[in-house]
Amino acid sequence: MRLTFLGATNTVTGSKFLLSIDNKKILIDCGLFQGIKELRQRNWTKFPIEPHLIDSVIVTHAHIDHSGYLPVLVKNGFTGNVYCSNATKELCSILLPDSGYLQEEEAKFANKHGYSKHKPAQPLYTRADAEHCLLQFRALEFRKNYKIAEETHISLIPAGHILGASFIQVKHHGTTVLFSGDLGRPHDPIMYPPSVMQAADYLILESTYGNRLHKKINPVDELCEIINRTAERGGTVVIPAFAVGRAQHLLYIMYELKKSKRIPDLPIYLDSPMAKDATDIFRKYTDLHRLNEDLSQKVCEIATYVNSKEESQAIDLKTEPKVIISASGMLEGGRVLHHIRVFVQDPNNTIVFAGYQASGTRGAEVISGKESIKIFGETIPVRAKVEVLSNMSAHADYEEILDWLRHFNHHPRKVFITHGEPEAALSLKEKIEEQYKWPCVIPDYLHSEVLS
Repeated sequence: MRLTFLGATNTVTGSKFLLSIDNKKILIDCGLFQGIKELRQRNWTKFPIEPHLIDSVIVTHAHIDHSGYLPVLVKNGFTGNVYCSNATKELCSILLPDSGYLQEEEAKFANKHGYSKHKPAQPLYTRADAEHCLLQFRALEFRKNYKIAEETHISLIPAGHILGASFIQVKHHGTTVLFSGDLGRPHDPIMYPPSVMQAADYLILESTYGNRLHKKINPVDELCEIINRTAERGGTVVIPAFAVGRAQHLLYIMYELKKSKRIPDLPIYLDSPMAKDATDIFRKYTDLHRLNEDLSQKVCEIATYVNSKEESQAIDLKTEPKVIISASGMLEGGRVLHHIRVFVQDPNNTIVFAGYQASGTRGAEVISGKESIKIFGETIPVRAKVEVLSNMSAHADYEEILDWLRHFNHHPRKVFITHGEPEAALSLKEKIEEQYKWPCVIPDYLHSEVLS
C-alpha cells in the first residue's frame, strides 16, 4: 500500500488521501480547498492523478472541505463509485448542488459588477455538474465489511461530528489503515460520541484543535447573554453557521433558551434553504443522534424558515431585534454575506461565530479584528460587536483527541497528523509522542509513503 496526501496538509481544508493498493487506487475524501488564495487555486489546477485512474472514492462526511471537489473529479473523468453512509449521501445531495449553485451565482455577480480579474468569471462547477456526480454515490451501512478490491475490505464506523460522519477503516492483507475524518466530541448535546477504536496499524488523524482546549462554558449561557445584550440595544444577532450540524445545534440552543424564557420572544430566522433541507434529514435520522422524534420536531419548529431571495432581503429591512442564522459558516459564500453586508456596519448589532474559521477566510478576518472586509468587491466597515462561542465546535480538542487515543490497545506503527494549521498539527504531534511514544509524521502536500 502507498498513501499520498493530496490535501488537508498544514491546512484544515481540501481533505484528499490517495490509497494505492496493488493496482487499485482509492481516494479517501474529496474536499474543496478553502481560505487563502494559494490554497483555493489548487481547486483550479490539474489534479495530481488522472481522475479516470481512480477506482473509487470513500467520503467520511458531507462537509464541503471533505466532499466539495467531487463534481470536478467526475467532470474530469472519474467514473467509479462514491461510497459513504446513508445520511452522508442524503446530505451531499443537498450540499453539493448548493455549492455549484452558489459558485454560478457568484460568477454571475462578479461578471455583472466587474470585480473579477477573470473575463468572464466562471464557476469551478455548476449545479448540474454536482447533480450529475450524485449518480455515482452508493450508501453503505455502518459497521459492516465491504470488499472493494482483492483482499481489501472497508468499513464505516460512526465518528460523531455531524450526522452520518464516519471513520474509514481499510484492511488489506492483515494491515489496518484508519482515517479519522473529523473527530467528534464525547459530550456533544446532540451527536453521539465518536466510536471507541482499539487498533490500527496506520492512523490518519485530524488536528483542527491540536493546540487548543475548548473552554468549559455552556454555549447556551454564552449565547443567552449575547442575545439579551444585543436585544437591549435594539440590535440584531447574525450567526454565520454551517448548514449541516452547526445550524441544527443552534436551533437546539434557541429552543432551550425560549422554552426557559431566558431570552425575549424575538423572531429567529433560519435563512438557508440548504440548512432547512439538512434539518429535515436530521429529523429523519433520529437513530444517529440524541434527540428523539418529538424533541427533534420541537427544535426544528423554533425558527422561521426563509425560502426565497425576496424573503431573505425582507429580513434585512426589519428593524426589531432578531436572530438570523445563515450559511456559510466561514463567510465564504451564501446568503449570510448579504446579511453581514447590512448588519456588520451597525455597532448595535452582533456577529456571532459558532465554528472554526480557517486561515484566509472572511470569518477569520472579522475575528482577527479587521476594520473592514470585502464583500462582492465592496469594502464594508466592521462596526458591529464580534463574538466567538468558545465551546460549540464539533471537533474534538487536544485533550479529547488524546483521550480517544487512550483506548488503542494495539498502537499504530505511525500516526499521520492532518487537517490542522501548522501550529495545531505540530502541537498535537508533540503531545502524542510525549504521552504515548507513538511515531508521528506531519505530511506535506503530495507527500507519499509506503505502508508496509
